[in-house]
Amino acid sequence: MSKILLVAACALIDADGRVLLAQRPPGKSMAGLWEFPGGKVEAGERPEETLIRELNEELAITVREPCLAPLTFASHSYPEFHLLMPLYICRRWEGTVTATEGQQLAWVKPNRLRDFEMPPADVPLIAHLMALL
Repeated sequence: MSKILLVAACALIDADGRVLLAQRPPGKSMAGLWEFPGGKVEAGERPEETLIRELNEELAITVREPCLAPLTFASHSYPEFHLLMPLYICRRWEGTVTATEGQQLAWVKPNRLRDFEMPPADVPLIAHLMALL
């Protein structure tokens, strides 16, 4: 039985309807692949709290909980663990999106999301974003 890893992800959507992708940095698993920003849900933390913390740490923006709307989720088995990943959308935040960890960022039109190589768990989420946007 594999361990379940709970990770929260967020599709930040700008005024032009583009979605933010972040490239996984060298040294991390799946380095070089593009993903929706977010991170591991810590013990005692709700997914919304995780996103508020992670988006502040990784992108230097302030997100308020009412601005996070659940869209869909990914459930994907990797060899080492099973990933459960709720995907939220967010259209409002404070501050300017900045790559604080040296990661590459890209604002991508929904119909171009498939041009970016993503972890297997993220790929099925694209269709939901395309339907929304």
